[in-house]
Amino acid sequence: MPGSRIFSGYDVVDNRHFTRGAGEARRNPSLRPSMGLPPTYFLASCRFEAVKNIPRLFEAYARYRQVASAPWSLVLLGDGRMAPQVRAEIARLRLQDSVLLPGFRQYEDLPGYYAPASCFVLASTSETWGLVVNEAMAAGLPVLVSNRCGCAPDLVDEGGNGFTFDPYNVEELAALMLRISALPEEQRLAMGQRSRQIISRWTPETFAENLMKAVEA
Repeated sequence: MPGSRIFSGYDVVDNRHFTRGAGEARRNPSLRPSMGLPPTYFLASCRFEAVKNIPRLFEAYARYRQVASAPWSLVLLGDGRMAPQVRAEIARLRLQDSVLLPGFRQYEDLPGYYAPASCFVLASTSETWGLVVNEAMAAGLPVLVSNRCGCAPDLVDEGGNGFTFDPYNVEELAALMLRISALPEEQRLAMGQRSRQIISRWTPETFAENLMKAVEA
């Protein structure tokens, strides 16, 4: 396929919904405690299916907690047919006090979970794109993204707004969790700002414009 006939920008979300919603949530200091969310946490959001690699995410998180001096919590949004296995894995690793499962949340509620988070994680072993990464970046979060996700080459600036990792390498993910949680807050905020800069190029308007170019081509 010649490059002149390839147009990017299809995988987009309503950035303004997440940027505006996260901003409003951050200006409301009572929102986080009212939602039962911890002061600092990694956030993940996915269907509870095998391809989402949740057991390895938990394993990496458990190893991270063993070495971190002040470990963050982990909040996992979502639900699905593997919910019993997910809860069993939390119990097996004795993570009941540090992993929260708020369940599936509607679109309008998502910014309230993104805003207080310290970093977003997507650990899938296969993902055509991974629109949750768009959402997290629009909300201003650093990201840890599996290198098996289609969005990784386009959306992750290594060290700039986050890092990629091999989803089968539990130690690598644990090390990245430790690395990003040890950063000064101002550096994490700068990474979140870089996320917003990158995702600003991936909008519904971009999709519309490039769709028209593809039709014309």
